[in-house]
Amino acid sequence: MSNPQQLRYSKEHEWLSGAEEGVSTVGITEHAANALGDVVYVQLPEVGTTVAAGETCGELESTKSVSDLYSPVDGEITEINEDVVNDPSLVNSAPFEGGWLFKVKTSGEPAELLSADEYAAFIQS
Repeated sequence: MSNPQQLRYSKEHEWLSGAEEGVSTVGITEHAANALGDVVYVQLPEVGTTVAAGETCGELESTKSVSDLYSPVDGEITEINEDVVNDPSLVNSAPFEGGWLFKVKTSGEPAELLSADEYAAFIQS
């Protein structure tokens, strides 16, 4: 399992892209997608919602369980991935590409996010 080096990771298994014009993309990691099993339903925050780092902002339902979705940063939701809402299996098949979940206009610097190597060590422990 390979975690893209350019992304940052939370201990709740979300990933965050670098900001482009203050907006970052958020998804869940391949590790989280595999642990969940087949994702069958995705509930995402509404556009315009303010989110806080570490707080619940949605949920993912799989054939195994329901799991909370956490925001890795403070900010405002600018876009959600309608493709994932319509086809939740994208979370499993392409967690770092087409399976992204939402975009957020970040406020302040993300705190306590891990590099790809730090995240790999975290999930091994």
